[in-house]
Amino acid sequence: MHGADDARLPVPVSAYGPLDGLAEQIHLMAQSGRAAEALDALEVFESYASAFGDTKTVGFLRQGRMYAYLYLGRIPEAIAVGERLLADNERSGNVVAIAKSLADLSDLNLRANRVDEAMRKLARAGLLLERTTIRNDRYVAALSSAICAATSMELFETAQATYQQLSQWWASEGRTETTANHDLIYAETLLQWGMRLDQLGKHADALPRLRTAADIFQRWCTACESRDTAGPFIALYSLALAKSGDPQRAQQLAAGVVERLRSDDDPHTAWPAHMALGIALRGQGDVAAARREFTAAAELLRVTGSPSERLIVGHELASLAVDEIGEHASRDLRNMIEMQARQLWQLRLQRVAMLRQARQREEQEQARRAAEAALLHDPLTGLGNRRRFDQLMADLDAGLFPEPAVLLFIDVDKFKAINDTYSHSVGDRVLCEIAGALRANCRADDIAIRYAGDEFVVFLRTDADGARHVAERIRTTIACTVYGDVAPGLRVSVSVGVAVHRPGMPAHELLDTADAYLYHAKRNGRDQVAA
Repeated sequence: MHGADDARLPVPVSAYGPLDGLAEQIHLMAQSGRAAEALDALEVFESYASAFGDTKTVGFLRQGRMYAYLYLGRIPEAIAVGERLLADNERSGNVVAIAKSLADLSDLNLRANRVDEAMRKLARAGLLLERTTIRNDRYVAALSSAICAATSMELFETAQATYQQLSQWWASEGRTETTANHDLIYAETLLQWGMRLDQLGKHADALPRLRTAADIFQRWCTACESRDTAGPFIALYSLALAKSGDPQRAQQLAAGVVERLRSDDDPHTAWPAHMALGIALRGQGDVAAARREFTAAAELLRVTGSPSERLIVGHELASLAVDEIGEHASRDLRNMIEMQARQLWQLRLQRVAMLRQARQREEQEQARRAAEAALLHDPLTGLGNRRRFDQLMADLDAGLFPEPAVLLFIDVDKFKAINDTYSHSVGDRVLCEIAGALRANCRADDIAIRYAGDEFVVFLRTDADGARHVAERIRTTIACTVYGDVAPGLRVSVSVGVAVHRPGMPAHELLDTADAYLYHAKRNGRDQVAA
């Protein structure tokens, strides 16, 4: 069974694979406090999806593995999986998937205290999402991940701009859902933003953000079918209420859900309820009870909390310590806490500047890569050009091209007659159609080249049998293509030579072998594959 060959068959374009239900199960397990169980299931699911040839589901399963490691606090392993997923997406050329991987990795690198790398990845993700024309659910997911990453770094302005970018497209599509997931993510951004401003004493700036967050959380609570499913949103709503001036209502709501949330599979969702209770109790003068609640929140955030969340809880605990000591004795401590809060806010503003600089560097790097790519691509067909071919041949000789490797040498039959009969512009359109056929029958790891004139080569990552199947599919696709819109009555065929790279074989010998088989196909009547 040649599974890699099967994966080349044309399929309808979709963001998801046929086994996407497996990936959905993994994501649900990871997000509901069953991350260890998700890792066990992945051992079976990934093998099954790979054997089935469902590469899209394999990608989403790897994403689920990354999230499972994150929820378990295994950040280095999560980063390793995320980098592998990013490399896979870069090979496939899926811009939105690349951007989502970059945004996820930005958040993970921040948790590993690799701030520069986090900034670089977030900047690149933002540029890709601004420039892509793709608009689908995966685009929404990628922007949502970017909002989460920016919020974790306290780049609240960036998170807000990204949310506005998403909301504008959402509205242009006529989408009217009042409980869109990105609204919930943005509400959490506003909650953290408002709480940080409140800690600086900027109450007038904090209040509108906290109230908007409360309104969004309330909508989510109302939309839930039961109080059980509404629990996490009630917890967030109660915290927004506690900080926006309604601690009594906040305490009532939080007390009603906190124990149930702690007993669920994902107790992490209880931390906002503990915070709301702590704020209410502190306002009532019950300092000891407030400390218990804040400490409980800090413990829940110890493994999976974001740096911003832990900073917010830490500030509340420090402020509570001032209350415990007493106003007169704690004056110096209070001044120190306020000064530290201002310094942390200045650090946040420096990160805003760092992101701007990272974006500028990424723009320059993208311009450089685009210029290099233009030098390696044929302007007519968009395939690689002779310069790219020479690079790959050098890689073969240097042992840098991964094995197995097979070379297809393709020549358009009687192409001069097409030019002479129909015109050179028709000939150019035929070459573009053939380039399209090569792309349609090649995987992301395969590289198609316009070698010269009407000659093409394809570097394949497969064995001899797989290469023959691919070559035959290319030949059949071109022979069956109707060129009526190009020139009435035009029929096009190609001849193909197939050569397998053997260990120690010089690159020029591989090309000579493929050329010899191509000559054999031509001599035997054209429109055929010789291997």
